[in-house]
Amino acid sequence: MDLFSKHENEKAVMLEYNGDKNGDKTPNAEEIGIIELESDGDFRSAERIELLKQADIVVTNPPFSLFREYVAQLIEYDKKFIIVGTQNSITTKEIFSLFKENKIWLGHKAGDMSFIVPDEYEMRDTRSWRDDKGNNWRSLGNTCWFTNLDHSKRHEELDLYKRYSSEEYPKFDNYDAINVNKVAEIPGDYEGIMGVPDYFFR
Repeated sequence: MDLFSKHENEKAVMLEYNGDKNGDKTPNAEEIGIIELESDGDFRSAERIELLKQADIVVTNPPFSLFREYVAQLIEYDKKFIIVGTQNSITTKEIFSLFKENKIWLGHKAGDMSFIVPDEYEMRDTRSWRDDKGNNWRSLGNTCWFTNLDHSKRHEELDLYKRYSSEEYPKFDNYDAINVNKVAEIPGDYEGIMGVPDYFFR
């Protein structure tokens, strides 16, 4: 059970679950195969790429520092995915281009995600708390799901009530687009390019 906390092996392992064998409808430890990999488990290794090719859907929490590279790999191999990332990733050239091309979008209820953290985690502010079962939690306001699986929220129309005027919506000095400070203030009658807050994607 403490397989991932020993840090005694340079090789990674893969857990493989092939369905319920004892009829209790729960993935028990004895039903999960532990397979040692040849490599350290890096997603860029040939071994991991071969495993990726077999996948129908990838659900994971990739390293945020390699997020763009990881997403590029998923797109290259045409994989369906649900992955955790920071909302700041949207503003990078690579990820924003995928949003524009409709190849990736935010998952349902994107935004403030909460995670159970280890007992030794420092409870430092209002974004940390302990539940009634003794679990420590941490809320990360800019963390969200990224996916290419469709969901209904993507197709909800915005209720736009504002009307465009050049006085209220100045253009950027270096780009032919108007500035919109809040999603609620997007002018419904403007056909051109707009600069909107990144939480527009939620």
